[in-house]
Amino acid sequence: MEKIGKYEFIAEPFHCDFSGRLCLGHLGNDLLNAADFHSTDRGFGMKYLMTIHRSWVLSRLSIEMTEMPSQYERFTVETWVESAMRFFTQRNFQIAESNGKVYGYGRSVWAMIDTQTRQPADIFAINDGTINQWIETDKPCPIEKGDRVKMDHNAELVRTIDVYYHDIDINGHVNSIKYIEHVIDLWDISWYREHRIKRFDIAYVAETHQGDKLSFYREQTGEQTYCVRLVKTDQNTLQDTEVCRCKILFTSHLIQRPQ
Repeated sequence: MEKIGKYEFIAEPFHCDFSGRLCLGHLGNDLLNAADFHSTDRGFGMKYLMTIHRSWVLSRLSIEMTEMPSQYERFTVETWVESAMRFFTQRNFQIAESNGKVYGYGRSVWAMIDTQTRQPADIFAINDGTINQWIETDKPCPIEKGDRVKMDHNAELVRTIDVYYHDIDINGHVNSIKYIEHVIDLWDISWYREHRIKRFDIAYVAETHQGDKLSFYREQTGEQTYCVRLVKTDQNTLQDTEVCRCKILFTSHLIQRPQ
């Protein structure tokens, strides 16, 4: 078995937007699935971790794309572990057409937690540090690592939503990709007729659960760059807690449906 895993996906039409291109949220799910396939095959995946009350939790994700796969198109996701420390590991992705044309790349940082205490767990304690066997440092990932998203206190409150059943994942908190989808929805379809997302960065800080309210604060920090801060409100204590920050880089172009 090689250190780099390669998995095929298809841009199903009901996972595409009005332009006939794969939605970023569904691409994010494909990246997370590829990560799970890769780690499971190599002895440190969720299927095994759940039996010992451990779980992977996404801490950071960056996706940078020059183009999105079009509907019905088959594409591949390659993924590999770039580095591992006691509590965090860095995993990269390459998204490409089946003929080899590269659409883009992803970078991610993962933490392992104890599902009973919700505290960080030692990655190297899993199967005698088996993850170290699979670290790949020779394959490049040419996109920049995600930086800290800086925002001031003048960011505009643009939306507040309730957290419901479909937002929650196997770990009992809001699914990592749901945050991305909710942030993307801050712009309407008329914006996306003339813009596409070139890069999306998200850094997760705290968990959100059903019954919380999520507030979205948006700030324009460049010509086509926006930052978004998500804050949850606990309905019992009414206490506000920042849960994640995002940075979105758009590029202008007229959306055309693939032929």
